[in-house]
Amino acid sequence: MIFKKKYKIFIFGIVVLLVACTQKQGVGKKVFSYNETAGIATLDPAFAKNQSIMWAVHQLYNTLVEVDSNLNIVPSLATKWIVSSNRKMYTFYLRNDVFFHDNTAFKNGKGRKMNAHDVAYSFNRIMDKQTASSGAWIFNNRVDSIEPFKAINDTVFQLKLLQPFHPILGILSMQYCSIVPKEVVEKYGKDFRNNPCGTGAFKFFMWQEGQALVLHKNEYYWEKDVDGSRLPKLDAIAISFFDNKATEFLQFRQGKLSFINDIDASFKDEVLSKTGELRNEWKGKLMLNKHAYLNTEYLGILMDENNEVVKNSPLKIKAVRKAINYAINKKQLMMYMRNSIGFAAESGFVPYGLPGNNALQVKGYEYNITQAKTLLKEAGVNNNFPTIKLLTIPVYADVASFIAKQCEEVGLKIQVEVVQKSLLLEQTAKSKALFFRGSWIADYPDAENYLAVFYSKNPAPPNYTRYKNPTYDKLYEQALQENNDSIRYNLYRTMDSLIVEDAPVVPIWYDMVIHLVHNKIKGLLPNALNLLDLRKVNIIE
Repeated sequence: MIFKKKYKIFIFGIVVLLVACTQKQGVGKKVFSYNETAGIATLDPAFAKNQSIMWAVHQLYNTLVEVDSNLNIVPSLATKWIVSSNRKMYTFYLRNDVFFHDNTAFKNGKGRKMNAHDVAYSFNRIMDKQTASSGAWIFNNRVDSIEPFKAINDTVFQLKLLQPFHPILGILSMQYCSIVPKEVVEKYGKDFRNNPCGTGAFKFFMWQEGQALVLHKNEYYWEKDVDGSRLPKLDAIAISFFDNKATEFLQFRQGKLSFINDIDASFKDEVLSKTGELRNEWKGKLMLNKHAYLNTEYLGILMDENNEVVKNSPLKIKAVRKAINYAINKKQLMMYMRNSIGFAAESGFVPYGLPGNNALQVKGYEYNITQAKTLLKEAGVNNNFPTIKLLTIPVYADVASFIAKQCEEVGLKIQVEVVQKSLLLEQTAKSKALFFRGSWIADYPDAENYLAVFYSKNPAPPNYTRYKNPTYDKLYEQALQENNDSIRYNLYRTMDSLIVEDAPVVPIWYDMVIHLVHNKIKGLLPNALNLLDLRKVNIIE
């Protein structure tokens, strides 16, 4: 194991040198380095299903629209768009100065101009069963079944929906919707995963899987900074794949990584105070960047009373579910177990940061041990009440134990069972987990993405709790048809309040993006989607 770690460090060092040596002659090349403990499975955006892939894909490709720092949808490859009066037809007008990266699949190996036919091809490819894209769900049962995507000419593209769906622009900002060239995809087939070609600020250079990935600056990138200077400002990106967080932190301390995302539990006390600030010994040596993150950590409760697992469960009693919500001191949990990384979830299921301000306006559950005991007494809870099993994964075992202890203090017996993530996902998808730890990270910046989790016509995922409420369903369907933002946000808050009342989940915390960044790195800003954007990042020695 020691040899393996040394070998990986050696490889990474060689890669960084290789980046510098293969750039144009000059000194002071700017290489941004980061580590990906989870690894990267593919560079094909049709399979950008997790953060590690999304981060890499975002450097290589562009989408029609993107999300700015305030979660507004803004132009990218599309300069503007028009929505028809029935809200079913979206017409996009594209830039005429964007080129794909150079590739041998193109004539003379030179990247050709991106056009509307590439957009139609990219979106159809996601839906094509032969592709087997993990992102097919974004268009399924939403876009027209006959001609959903159409290139009117080289610079005009149309998307047609089956029914109005306001969040469609947010969906188009997802990495799944990155624009790819047909020639390159067809030349490499399944190997497009490691021969990527896009229009992004960085282009593919080399990938030694499990060791290092290197991207170079796209000298012909189309986008400029606010001052008119060309982007990107970096010369290269070097990604390592140390799977050990301690090794990653050591590399960061030694200056071999530009930043790290999140802080592992094993050394968070070394870096952060209980209030979530840098300890004195670190101040001035690095920067701590924080931002509300569109992720809700929660406990889910299976609600389908026709399921054998639920029939004899005490959790089918609403008062018991509410009591669990009141029994947990979430603020104490956040301070002592999370070093205040995140916000105690004392509102609904929708987290901080989204338009509509659900988390500020929807009243949830605050810690109230008296109310918890009262509810349990009403529910007939006594010493003979059955023990409730809580399923969690290893990294959250201590949090689950904290919650179990607090529930025991009000008279509920909770048994924590730690399982591997794959098993927990399988159990929840098959409705075999009665009480389980879960998290929901936004796919796009709209509260609908959270509220769809409880729409009864949705399968598991996303409706892992199998929650079913006709009133809720009607409100959800009404919100999808509503064009007025204020009215739609009110509908969202009403739905979120219904979730609070019925308590199919126990929200624990709303997450926070936390980055440790070396002082020489400028312009690396956290965002609510925790998407790594390196276009405007600079390195000042």
